[in-house]
Amino acid sequence: MSTETSTSTAEGPLVLCVDDEPRNLQVLGPLLKHHGFRVAFALDGPKAISLALENPPDLILLDVSMPGMDGLAVCRALHADLRTTGVPVIFLTARTTSTDIVAGFKAGAVDYVGKPFQAEELIARVTVHTQLRRLRGLLTVCCHCHQIRNEAQGWERIESYVSRHTDASFSHGLCPTCLAKHYA
Repeated sequence: MSTETSTSTAEGPLVLCVDDEPRNLQVLGPLLKHHGFRVAFALDGPKAISLALENPPDLILLDVSMPGMDGLAVCRALHADLRTTGVPVIFLTARTTSTDIVAGFKAGAVDYVGKPFQAEELIARVTVHTQLRRLRGLLTVCCHCHQIRNEAQGWERIESYVSRHTDASFSHGLCPTCLAKHYA
C-alpha cells in the first residue's frame, strides 16, 4: 500500500496520506477518492518524502507519531526543499494537546486534525486547503512565449492552464499597441 495511487479522478487534487498504521490509510483512501481526490500512500516518513519529491502532491495528510522519522521531522524536511515547500500539510494525529498542536504549526503545518476524525470535517479542511493552494500557487511563465510550467513540469498555454484550474474563461482581443503594430 505504500505507493498506490488512484486514477478514478484523473484531474482531482492529489493527496499524499502518511501513516504507519495501514488500517488508517485503508479508511482515508476510499473517503478521499469518494470526494474526487487522487490518493497516494506512504507508511513512513522517508517514503513520504521520496514520493512528495518525485511527484509533489496538492496536500499531505501526515501522522505525527511514527517510528523512526516522526511527522514533525517529515514536515520540516518537506518545507526545506524548494520542490515541496509550498505543499500544505495537515497533521492527522491522535496527539492533540496544545503543545502538540503548536509544535505542528511551528513545523509548518497549515492545519491540525485530531484522531478519531469526523469525515465531513476532514473533507472540508482538505478541500479548502487544496483550493487555496491552487489559488496562491507560484506560476513559472516563459518570458518569451508566455507559456506556463504545469504540475507535470511541462509547458502549456496560460489559457489552458488557468481554464483547468479555475472557473475563469477567456476571450481574446487586441490591445491598441498590438493593433497598431500588427494591423496598421
